Amino acid sequence: MAKGTVKWFNATKGFGFIQPDSGGPDVFVHISAVERSGLRTLVEGQKVNFEVEQDRRTGKSSAGHLQMTGTHGTGGGPKD
Repeated sequence: MAKGTVKWFNATKGFGFIQPDSGGPDVFVHISAVERSGLRTLVEGQKVNFEVEQDRRTGKSSAGHLQMTGTHGTGGGPKD
């Protein structure tokens, strides 16, 4: 599982990017992956663990199976 920091996330648009701690390109994250992980949203600067998944149709990479690694900001907690 990779580790990274939320670079930015726009809940209204439903997507954002995670900057991997290991370097390399930022990883796209969609609101559906956030919600499937039991979270409401992501907050800029929030530390997360994630898996890089590849879409079988498009071949594009995105983050999935997100887990918070610390608390930063508000609203990123698990859904009630």
